[in-house]
Amino acid sequence: MSKFDSIRHYHDSEVQEALTSIVNHPMFKSLVTFTFPDKSETELEEIYTSINSIDDFQSKIIYHSLQRVLAISSEGVTTSGFEKLDPNESYLYISNHRDILLDTSLLNVLLMEHGKKLTASAIGDNLVTKSFILALAKLNRNFLVRRGLSPRELLMSSKLMSEFIYHLLTEEERSVWIAQREGRTKDGNDATNPGVLKMIGMASDEKDVMDYFKKLKIVPVSISYEYDPTDKLKMPQYLAQLKDEVYIKEKNEDFINIMSGVLGQKKHIHIHIGDVITTEIDQIKAEFDSSNKQVQALANVLDKEIISNYKLWPTNYIAYDVVNNSNKFADKYTENEKQIFLKRLGLRVDKENEQLLQGFLAMYSNPVVNKMNYGYES
Repeated sequence: MSKFDSIRHYHDSEVQEALTSIVNHPMFKSLVTFTFPDKSETELEEIYTSINSIDDFQSKIIYHSLQRVLAISSEGVTTSGFEKLDPNESYLYISNHRDILLDTSLLNVLLMEHGKKLTASAIGDNLVTKSFILALAKLNRNFLVRRGLSPRELLMSSKLMSEFIYHLLTEEERSVWIAQREGRTKDGNDATNPGVLKMIGMASDEKDVMDYFKKLKIVPVSISYEYDPTDKLKMPQYLAQLKDEVYIKEKNEDFINIMSGVLGQKKHIHIHIGDVITTEIDQIKAEFDSSNKQVQALANVLDKEIISNYKLWPTNYIAYDVVNNSNKFADKYTENEKQIFLKRLGLRVDKENEQLLQGFLAMYSNPVVNKMNYGYES
């Protein structure tokens, strides 16, 4: 027994048994049929019996699943910065978060293709309440972030997760992915919650928490999708906000969002790997004595890195111009691209829809605004 058993992913020694327990589940069968439409039952059985580790599961099944997903729901993935990573190093990737499953899955596919260490990745336990989904998550090296806790339970849970992240990075020499804040960014404003950094720092064995953060080799990651595959699903929530109503999720809403994120149209995707944050940490340590101010300053550094390296698409520029009734970025898109984008959302540019249009398009226009605030426009 380990103190991390309540949140950890599977050990390699548990993978074959876990896989055997789900291979006959209808959803797993659907996943495999989708991934390998031409393989026979005998060929699939050969794949299953050859899987004895998480790396095996990810490389022999999930990697191919993602390739199929990208083929039918995107126009390709571009990357930048992966060449800077040392294949023998473990990093703490802190990333903006747009899609429940794809963000980490795509990152790991790209790390695999570039010959770098794959990540253990945080996922909210509210998303894996079904036993099959939980098993699949743990087979993908996801560890659990517990939600809906009392203040005392939250403190204990945060400390345990902080210790597990440190254990992964140092003892298991495993990279880790965690989002810059709880939940997906729904309004396009990618901002680091200092509380996430405070949680990470709870396992610190250093007098100054900045020295601890430096040991973790923090790497900011920027993920951008030309189309948010779940944008239309956010409409009811935004309408409720306009009417000042409390929005209550439907029973299977999280699952629908997961599936829509995976299979929905994303068009182009870009993932940028930033530099390891080191000199900035030294500057923060020299400038601030208070740990709270240090953590806030580190959050600001992450925000600047993630936003400045976020790739903007025609959809972002279109949304900015529509929201601001301008032609500032008209050279970044065609009229045809504009009409296709608005038609896809089912939105009309008229007075009747103005408030809805302004707020809803903010998820696309805010990345432009945020870049401009840092002095960038492309």
